Amino acid sequence: MRVEDTGVGIAKEYQQQIFERYKQADLQAASAEGIGLGLAIVRKILELHQSSIRVFSEQGKGAAFEFVLSSR
Repeated sequence: MRVEDTGVGIAKEYQQQIFERYKQADLQAASAEGIGLGLAIVRKILELHQSSIRVFSEQGKGAAFEFVLSSR
C-alpha cells in the first residue's frame, strides 16, 4: 500500500529519523506541528505485525509512504 502527499517533502538526512519517537524533519523548512510520535507509532504497530514502512521523498516534491503488510 502506498500513501502520497504533495507537501514540502522530506530531505534525505531526515528520512530515517522521522520514524523515531520525538524526532521530526527540519521544522524550519515546513510549518508542521506535532511532537513527533505519529510515524513512530505507525512503525511500531507495523513491526508488531511483521510489517514495515518506508518513505520516498525529495524536499519540495512531496512524500510517499509505502507500507508492506505481512500476510502471516
